[in-house]
Order: sequence, then C-alpha cells, then structure tokens
Amino acid sequence: MSLVFYTNPMSRGRIIRWMLEEAGAPYETRFLRYGEEMNSPAYAAINPMRKVPAIVHNGHVVTECGAICLYLADAFPEAGLAPPPAGRADYYRWMMFAAGPWEQANVNAALGVNVTAEQSRMAGYGTFDRALDVLLSLVPEDGYMLGEKFSALDVYAGSHIGWAIEFGSVPATPEVEAYIKRIRARPAALRAVELDDAAAAEYGPVRS
Repeated sequence: MSLVFYTNPMSRGRIIRWMLEEAGAPYETRFLRYGEEMNSPAYAAINPMRKVPAIVHNGHVVTECGAICLYLADAFPEAGLAPPPAGRADYYRWMMFAAGPWEQANVNAALGVNVTAEQSRMAGYGTFDRALDVLLSLVPEDGYMLGEKFSALDVYAGSHIGWAIEFGSVPATPEVEAYIKRIRARPAALRAVELDDAAAAEYGPVRS
C-alpha cells in the first residue's frame, strides 16, 4: 500500500492531515512551498490546478478536500468515518454543501464580492446569510453532525466552521464553540495540528 500526501502546513491541507490521522493508515508527507514548488511541472502532473492538498493512493490521484475526505473514509472503512451506505443521504448532502455553496459564499464574502438579489438566483449559495443559516443548522447541541458517531463530515464541515470563526464569518455562539472544542480535542486532531504546526515555520505562513 502506498499513500502519499502533498500539502503545505498553512493550507486546506490541514483538513486532510486530520482526516489521515483519523483514518489511521500509514502515509508519506511531501510538503510543497508556495510558488515554484507548487507550480512545478512535476506537481502539475499530479494536480493541474497546482493547489494542495492532493493524495496519491496506490497510484490513484485524488484532489479537492471534500473528495479526499470521502475517498479516505471509503478506502479505510475500519476507521468508521462514514455511515453505512444505506444511511449516507445526509452525509453526502452536507459534505457537498460545505464543499460547494458554503465555501463559495465564504470566499466571496472574504473577497468583498457582493451578490445582488437578482444575481443570487445564479449563485449556487443564493446569499451569504442563507448559506450561513444552513451551516449553523448542522451544528449539534451535543455529539456530532450525524448523531452520536463522529464522521468525515465533522472533519470537513467542522474544519470550515472552525476557520470561519477565526476569520469572523461565523458567530462564535456557545453551541458552535462547544462543538469546535469537542472535535478539536480528538487525539487525531491534536496530532494533526502538532505535525503541521511543526512544519509551518519552514514552509510558509500563506494559506491557499
């Protein structure tokens, strides 16, 4: 089994680091600096978008954070990070919501892109406030997004919520803060932060 993880410690790759640690499978990390290394022909052959993260598992390339989380949950089922196939409706629905409408809405807001009422029909997220309301509806009072069992959805959507709190686009309500504290206290999450923080000084402070 070969599993190679391409990342930068100050990027969305932190989501995948956490997911890999939750999966519990051995993997090799290859850090890429922003600029020449990430834009090299060698890496472009893996991800033509020239973005991190990416994984190569047994010769198969997977890019895009949401897709990598879904893939790893299926590739390593013993970790129990995905519901049984018959119970995946909410799992797929909210993973794709976080990867699509929420990320689009959040990035546009950060860039100062103001969508008019007329344009909201074209925008996949409608309006930022609507997307935010839906995101907050996923935060459980206790347990995890799919109930009592932690899943890849908590890694992916939970990471988005945690970062959005740091950037001020999600309100730090007691319920939201308690949820983020709960998932970030997991041993795999703590290991992932330690690994990436240790590499951050060498590989740069810029987020992708």
